[in-house]
Amino acid sequence: MFEEIEQDQEISEVISRELARQRKTVNLIASENFTPLSVLEAQGSILTNKYAEGYPGNRYYGGCACVDEVETLAMERARKLFQADHANVQPHSGSQANMAVYMASLKPGDVILGQRLDHGGHLTHGAAVNFSGRFFKAYGYGVSRRTETIDYDEVRELARKYRPRLIICGTSAYSRIINFALFREIADEVGALLMADMAHFAGLVAAGVYPSPISHVHFTTSTTHKTLCGPRGGLILCTGEFAQAVDKSVFPGIQGGPLMHVIAAKAICFRIALSDEFKEYQKRIVDNARALAQALGDRGFRIVSGGTDIHLFLVDLTDHGITGREAEDTLGRVGIVVNKNAIPYDTRSRSITSGIRVGTPAMTQRGMGKTEMERIAEIMATVLSDIKNEEVATKAARQVEELTSDFPLYPEL
Repeated sequence: MFEEIEQDQEISEVISRELARQRKTVNLIASENFTPLSVLEAQGSILTNKYAEGYPGNRYYGGCACVDEVETLAMERARKLFQADHANVQPHSGSQANMAVYMASLKPGDVILGQRLDHGGHLTHGAAVNFSGRFFKAYGYGVSRRTETIDYDEVRELARKYRPRLIICGTSAYSRIINFALFREIADEVGALLMADMAHFAGLVAAGVYPSPISHVHFTTSTTHKTLCGPRGGLILCTGEFAQAVDKSVFPGIQGGPLMHVIAAKAICFRIALSDEFKEYQKRIVDNARALAQALGDRGFRIVSGGTDIHLFLVDLTDHGITGREAEDTLGRVGIVVNKNAIPYDTRSRSITSGIRVGTPAMTQRGMGKTEMERIAEIMATVLSDIKNEEVATKAARQVEELTSDFPLYPEL
């Protein structure tokens, strides 16, 4: 079976370099994490060979007895973890999970209301460049200039004005707790369905350190990486009345065969998320985010909304005279990985931005705590306060290398 050409040296070498990069850098990308080895093993398993269009007990191919068990376990664990009526574990991504909900609940041209992309929302919440803004009539709510938190009065005003069929709550770059009960009140007032996108904070919800949207909404979508520490993929939870519509929307509506190796990895991550160890890990993520935000604030960097309740926060760099792109590039050169990010009411383009987004799931997974957050903040502040100083950068790179070497990543590999 291709024994002579099976080993691809070029790809193998790139993967080795990527492992080295992950080991040697401080990863503060809020939407990234390090999966347990059991998740990696499932994703690389022979389940990748199996085509399984359909659902357990009702497939379009034979030979699905084993993968039926895998998917059933994944669904049962997801329902138990989040106390949901129904779970669909087939979406290949969070974006496809959102698309499936839209297709299950909307007709082309229907009105949707979601958080603006430049105020912390996601592309799939109605951005003009995305399918959600192309196929549906999308309006966006934002955050208050004064508090930089969701302006619920504006949400209600827009809902009354445009009468959306679906309201979306849940964000990609917003650091405060969302009032799901108030969103449901607004949705009920205008006769709208309500969807929560918890892609970023699903792990926090599972651990009980962030309020669950499940009892307040009709649909909940998520990714399974980020705070859940699982494989890259999507998840839909919904009330029983929408179960059939959601399942039909996923398959045959927008997807073909499910990725059974990924679904197995999802099942593993849901099992892990049911453990006490996982709950403690999620608490540490939030503690570390607050500690890092506080430490950067103490060093003169303005934190959007004044702090964080979750695993991430935004840093406004305006007063330091640098852009988000400059900060991302400069920190990247010393081994600290962040992403440039627009801040509310940003005057710069999305490719430049006035801020950065900082998250703590990955480094918390490596075992770092508040002491390390202080060290990271000091390195970041020193580098960003003198971005053209090569001596400062060289010293910072050494400090990052020393720090990461104390917290080995995948020593088994």
